[in-house]
Amino acid sequence: MCEVIVVASGKGGTGKTTVCAGIAVALAKNNKKVLIIDGDSGMRGVDMVLGVADKLVYDISDIVSGGCDPEDAVYRVSEDLPLYCVAAPLYADDEVSPSLVKEFVEKARKDYDYILIDSPAGTGSGFVSAATSADRALVVINTEPISIRGAKNIKSRLDTLHISDQRLVINRFDKERFYQMALFEDLDEVIDEAGMRLIGLIPEDVRIISLSQRGALTGNWSKTGIIFETIARRLEGTDVPIIVK
Repeated sequence: MCEVIVVASGKGGTGKTTVCAGIAVALAKNNKKVLIIDGDSGMRGVDMVLGVADKLVYDISDIVSGGCDPEDAVYRVSEDLPLYCVAAPLYADDEVSPSLVKEFVEKARKDYDYILIDSPAGTGSGFVSAATSADRALVVINTEPISIRGAKNIKSRLDTLHISDQRLVINRFDKERFYQMALFEDLDEVIDEAGMRLIGLIPEDVRIISLSQRGALTGNWSKTGIIFETIARRLEGTDVPIIVK
């Protein structure tokens, strides 16, 4: 049965799109058929991170407007993985309404094991369009007070949308810097402030940033790939410990 997961963040710059793509790659490496929908109209980045930007002709706005057949706007990311993506519109004015996104997602459920929707940062109309179809949510934060405040806003909106299955992903974690900044006593305080259960702690990793910016995330992997694989296994219901480095 397909699960639809919205990946959200309260502010920009958390690395949410890379996290979304990394988890999708990990699920696909585990032979799950995965579709990523980029919900960030005007700021689309999933196609670049996954290395399919040069292939794009259509996006989700073309699907819902009838400008193309749905299959024409679904791009296979790699011949080696069952991973597919749908791009967001290039311009914010072409943002797709929640009802039309939901209609597309409901039709796509029968074809995939997982659908991940990369939400725009914040709690605006783009977030609502991305989240309305979701069964569960992953909220990406950094260990900074502004980021955590944003996550609390996201949580409140998710509650309003009756998405109760919410999990926290801490991204770009640098242990030494965390304790030098002394903004929080420990990670438990961060998690308590955010108000969601932790599903993954992703370390600062220049290699994963480089791979994502070069669109090479599927063809290469890094030590952080192990963390993405752990998150994917936890999403699938496997009881594995959270890796803390």
